[in-house]
Amino acid sequence: MAKRYVLKMTAEERADFARLVRKGNVAGWKLQRAQALPKCDQGPDGPAWPDDRIAEAFGVTNRSLESWHRRAVEHGPTAVLERKGRTPSTPPKLGGENEARLTAPACSQPPQGAGGWSLRLLAERQVELEVIGSVSHETVRRALEKAN
Repeated sequence: MAKRYVLKMTAEERADFARLVRKGNVAGWKLQRAQALPKCDQGPDGPAWPDDRIAEAFGVTNRSLESWHRRAVEHGPTAVLERKGRTPSTPPKLGGENEARLTAPACSQPPQGAGGWSLRLLAERQVELEVIGSVSHETVRRALEKAN
């Protein structure tokens, strides 16, 4: 089966990787990639090692190599030496002002017939007051825990 992503590095890129390896004062994962990726080079001056040989020599999986090939071809070889940024998480449902609106009923009298405020009652109350469209009792628990 032919490789889907064929990496061809320039002499300058190979030199940058060699410089990084010689420097030695870098994270282990980065050093491993800096050593392995030039061996994948299918260009005219590249060694063009097969993936199985690279995987064995550098202690990585073929799947990791395929991932590195793809990133190197799509974003340039140096992209493999950078960590992917984390995607921003969704904002909390009960943050800031909504959290304050949650603690107010929790400190007041419970509804008629209830012995006290349960997490489920507080969640229902938030929806009734239209503070939020929907919320689970677990989200309410976490927000109260954080507030205390």
